[in-house]
Amino acid sequence: MNVAAKSRVMLGVAPVRMGLHNMRRPCTFQAVRPQTLGLIGLGAIGGSIARQVKQGADIRVVGWSPEPAERALAAQHGALDDAPPRAVDVARVADLLVLAAPPAANIAQLDAIVPHLKAGVVVTDVGSVKRAIVARAEELGLEDRFAGSHPLAGTHRHGFEASRPDLFRGAVVYVTPCAGGERAAREVVDFWEHVLEAEPVVLDAARHDAQLARTSHVPQVVASLLGDFLARHTPPGSTFGPGAIDTTRLAASDPQLWTEILLMNRDELLVALRALEESLGSVERALETGDARALLAWLTRAADWRRGVGQ
Repeated sequence: MNVAAKSRVMLGVAPVRMGLHNMRRPCTFQAVRPQTLGLIGLGAIGGSIARQVKQGADIRVVGWSPEPAERALAAQHGALDDAPPRAVDVARVADLLVLAAPPAANIAQLDAIVPHLKAGVVVTDVGSVKRAIVARAEELGLEDRFAGSHPLAGTHRHGFEASRPDLFRGAVVYVTPCAGGERAAREVVDFWEHVLEAEPVVLDAARHDAQLARTSHVPQVVASLLGDFLARHTPPGSTFGPGAIDTTRLAASDPQLWTEILLMNRDELLVALRALEESLGSVERALETGDARALLAWLTRAADWRRGVGQ
């Protein structure tokens, strides 16, 4: 059974993954398939969107990157029908416009393209922090034309070279509407579900940022924390086993991008990090006192959770 047959998502549903409850209902809305998809940003996410669309949908794809070489590479791979030299040239022709740059750049692009948008265009982004851009869209009067997106299908690699034509198949994608933005949200849901074969879940932007602080941003901090510790405290030439390599994979992510993400969601992240300190304190106390029962309970709780994830 394909993803489209399994999943129909309407506004107001809650996330399904990681033990959260889901109340999905069939969507009877008939979305209008875009004739021209516009992409501003052609890195791992934007490039993967372009490649998957060109692989399986009869949709014209127009894309822009600030790097001419990246535009050329995307065109060489057949991911684009046109690669104009300016972002506004993409905004002028797109029926569905995807902002696929880092979060702060997406907000800046949103400001810049508003005067150039086609009538009836729907705009989304793919950043991992949603409150700021949803609020900005509302301030710009785009409530019925903007809904944020966040595909849970990223990679620690970046650039078009890291793109894949199947990145989103089966992946959960959070869609975060503006207040009163049901039409835009439904168009964005339809695109992710039926064109990119993903599993869209509609979620309020504030709930999204609170959840992702715990499920994405804290793991990034922990991986980087361990990477920093190992960089500082292991002798030169040390050999690392698969445990250290696997656990620190995220530490190889783009530092500039993650500085932006962590600062943009810092209020929720600080709450989550303080809860993490409590957990770390538990194991420290167990070790200090030689409390095998407490240490076993701490390790068992983590092991049970990880085995339950099933990946």
